[in-house]
Amino acid sequence: MALNSVNTNYGAMIALQNLNQTNSELGTVQSRINTGKKVATAKDNGAIWAIAQGQRSEIGALNAVKESLQRGQSAVDVSLAAGESVSDLLVQLKEKALAATDASLSSSARAALNEDFTAIRDQITTVIENASFNGVNLLDGSLTNGYAALANVEGGAITVDGEDLSLSGTIVTLTSTQEIDTATDAAAALSAVTASIANVSAGLARLGTGSKALGTHLTFVGKLSDALEAGVGNLVDADLAKESARLQSLQTKQQLGVQALGIANQSTGILLGLFR
Repeated sequence: MALNSVNTNYGAMIALQNLNQTNSELGTVQSRINTGKKVATAKDNGAIWAIAQGQRSEIGALNAVKESLQRGQSAVDVSLAAGESVSDLLVQLKEKALAATDASLSSSARAALNEDFTAIRDQITTVIENASFNGVNLLDGSLTNGYAALANVEGGAITVDGEDLSLSGTIVTLTSTQEIDTATDAAAALSAVTASIANVSAGLARLGTGSKALGTHLTFVGKLSDALEAGVGNLVDADLAKESARLQSLQTKQQLGVQALGIANQSTGILLGLFR
């Protein structure tokens, strides 16, 4: 190649290649600053992008797990609140039944006690029927297999067993027709109510344990999700302080490249002096 040629300007070629390289690097830095990510697409780094995308799917699945656990915890908490109300009503029933065992009561007094007793008894059914959250009722015996909340992204579950607090059941042995209109009936009701109070307390303790288990696992899943998000950030997030410094450097380099290209293009003009 001729050293002095107007057809081929090798210096301009080199200057242009360097300027194009600088512009490409500048575009990359600007993209990182705009998105905040050093790996925003598969084109940036296919392997890292694939790993990050896999972890994002795990995070999304864990969000579904958290929502399921939160629904389960709410359902159990509603059941606990209703169960505590049932326990309070049983305490009131015990007071009425014990008072009705007094053989010296007049007919009118016994009738008044019996009326209060039946009214409170029926309230138990009302409380249980309304102890539902999102269609889930753990106290009416409708969930024979309990409530299963998601525990992990593989579909595992944490199950909280229901506690059937319906009247005439195995926990609340008080029947739906129990009365205290006689001393004998009052004694039978007192025995049933006393047993029911103990059974309900045990059932609420089991529900409380289930609620605590859901809450503990929910906390763990939240921490796991946060750790995964931090891991994805470590893989794809850009160091903006570093990119800012690099941006300043490349902008200066770009200006110098433009000047170098201008100088290279002017070099052929010197050849005109040979023909004067």
